[in-house]
Amino acid sequence: MTRFRAPTARGELVGDVAGTGPEILLLHGGPGLSDYLGPLAEELRDGYTVATYTQRGLAPSSVDGPTSVSAHKADAVAVADHLGWERPIIGGHSWGGHLTLHLVAAHPDRWRSALVIDPLGAIGDGGMAEFGATLKERVPAADRPRVDELEAAEEAAGSLPVDLQYEHLGLVWPAYFPDPAQAPPMPEIAIAEGQDHMWEDIASSLPGLHKALIGCDVPTVFVHGERSPMPVTASTESAEVMVNASVDVVEGAGHFIWVDAPGAVRRSLDHMLHALG
Repeated sequence: MTRFRAPTARGELVGDVAGTGPEILLLHGGPGLSDYLGPLAEELRDGYTVATYTQRGLAPSSVDGPTSVSAHKADAVAVADHLGWERPIIGGHSWGGHLTLHLVAAHPDRWRSALVIDPLGAIGDGGMAEFGATLKERVPAADRPRVDELEAAEEAAGSLPVDLQYEHLGLVWPAYFPDPAQAPPMPEIAIAEGQDHMWEDIASSLPGLHKALIGCDVPTVFVHGERSPMPVTASTESAEVMVNASVDVVEGAGHFIWVDAPGAVRRSLDHMLHALG
């Protein structure tokens, strides 16, 4: 594994690259979380050259400068440029999958194909309202009062301190999985400060993303967990406006598909590239 530091106009983006085969740049979710895609990257590395990086806002990448959808798009292109990758596969999970849709819409000639894993979608609200409701329904009953308390505090203040954001994430973590009672422990994840504005920017960018994706012909496979709190329509409705997109729904899987169904994401990616010849 090789550590890289990709320069940008506002500091460096730090990540790792390893593997052999077609190049794929993977974008983690959040926004404002640290990179948690190590297990998925490991699953792909015997057939792909995989790069991941910590998105702007958290060390070891730059914490300087405002973050926005546009800034994150520019950062992903800067990483691909630094690696010398002319037309890699672009892929991402959750918010990273949503960012992938922005990237194929804005720079369709830059990417060989796209892998979109359980994303926030591009149509309507992207599935966010249903996602939030389902997530809360799945939270263990004993934890719901504290979740409600934290969410009320966030709504009143506009944001939560990082320690309370971390507490909230830990309480809702089991709800991302098909059986919350059997959810694995939450991995070590850092949370960036001052990211609340990102959700406003994401929401305001949705109509433009929908319009830009219409007719987009970048070969794309969506991989969505059947039991994810993110509705499957987040993927299917987005794929429908694109020209060369398909959706693989993974039976019994939640939001973190590679945890619930090891090998499923790899099979979808392999199948797409095989079809491209």
